[in-house]
Amino acid sequence: MTAKIILRRWSGRLRTADEDDYLVYFNRTGAVDYGRTPGNLGFQIIMRALGDGVSEVTTLSWWESMEAIKAFAGDAPEVARYYPEDDRFLVERPPNVDHYRVFGGRVSLSL
Repeated sequence: MTAKIILRRWSGRLRTADEDDYLVYFNRTGAVDYGRTPGNLGFQIIMRALGDGVSEVTTLSWWESMEAIKAFAGDAPEVARYYPEDDRFLVERPPNVDHYRVFGGRVSLSL
């Protein structure tokens, strides 16, 4: 069976107090770049409070192929892509992302 979609997952940490501001920032940066990249099928951003004033933020983005991901991330798609102001928000910036082959699923969201 061949996967038709690639999921790219990145996680980092930020101060819980900065969650709302980070979402505004993300919508100006990563969300725009996802939407501009041919082969991007969509994305989600999720967060959870870990305690002690720190939250984990995760982005999940769906792609048609690794070539499409390279158009977004560059020739080393396993390396996380960061933006100049990320240091303002992120207290943990992992160097890499994970990629998964998607074989099926279903979701229906009304936000």
